[in-house]
Amino acid sequence: MREQPPELADAAERQQQIVTRAQLLAAGFDDMYLYRQTRRSQWQRVLPGTYALVTGTLTDEQRRIAAALYAGPEAQLTGLAALIWYGFRQSPRTDDVHLIVPHHARRSSAGFARVARALALDAKARQASVYRVCSPARAVVDAARDLRHLRPVRAIVAEAVQRGFTDLARLDEEIGRARRSRTALVRKAFSEVVHGVRSAPEAELRECLTSSPVLPEIRWNPRLTAGNGTSLPTPDGYLADSAVALEVDSQEYHFSPGDWARTLDRHNELSRHGILILHFTPAQIRRDPARVRRTVEDAYESRRGLGATNRVRVQPIDVPGNDG
Repeated sequence: MREQPPELADAAERQQQIVTRAQLLAAGFDDMYLYRQTRRSQWQRVLPGTYALVTGTLTDEQRRIAAALYAGPEAQLTGLAALIWYGFRQSPRTDDVHLIVPHHARRSSAGFARVARALALDAKARQASVYRVCSPARAVVDAARDLRHLRPVRAIVAEAVQRGFTDLARLDEEIGRARRSRTALVRKAFSEVVHGVRSAPEAELRECLTSSPVLPEIRWNPRLTAGNGTSLPTPDGYLADSAVALEVDSQEYHFSPGDWARTLDRHNELSRHGILILHFTPAQIRRDPARVRRTVEDAYESRRGLGATNRVRVQPIDVPGNDG
């Protein structure tokens, strides 16, 4: 095997052993040599005009680099691939790498590289190793437009806000930019987050209870204070008139002994101020929503009016609108 020129070795190191045909030709190799190297399984042709100078399965980062090199220097990583790069925990996994390129670019999708032309690239994109990554807000909206079910869209929208990847204003701006093109699901999920929901299971509980003819407005993730002004733990949902709190107990948040102890502390502190706490799992909400709704309705009716005597107050919050 011929020794790599220093400039190619440097590029290969920087690009995690992913290089383009143009880089190889500039280093003095010809197409016949590239063909022999791949035929002998010394290298891999991973995308048109894009090679891995190693064998075996590519890592996620190598796939991102390969797709970006294939798509061109103006390409920006977006969608689920960008969410995975940011470290979203609730993002569905995918082997595809979604990129956007300028509308005038002549590059189409190939292999795991999904390339879409955009009228406007993301001005807030950030530089990664050898490619640019769209802002979390743009990546969330682009990912949501490709998803076909509400549950994963709810999950990524809620996580984006809950973990501080972006805020409501930026999400609203990106939804408005996308207009009405495949945005029904992300608009619904955004509306739920605007009203206080902070996870997909909470959104499913809210949807379950919205159809109730008995229940009044439920405040989601409200700020509660005791009569002396001290802050109380924030329940997932709260019915102020009956002092009933709703909690969605996901295994993700209650798996360790420390998490369970904090849950008990929150429960006890709310109970000390006369609040009844109802606990539901995501599985219960999905499997038997009618029973969950009936449980909340019965608790509300049995305690109606008690909220006026327990001196717990719900602090007002500004609820932004969505005009996009």
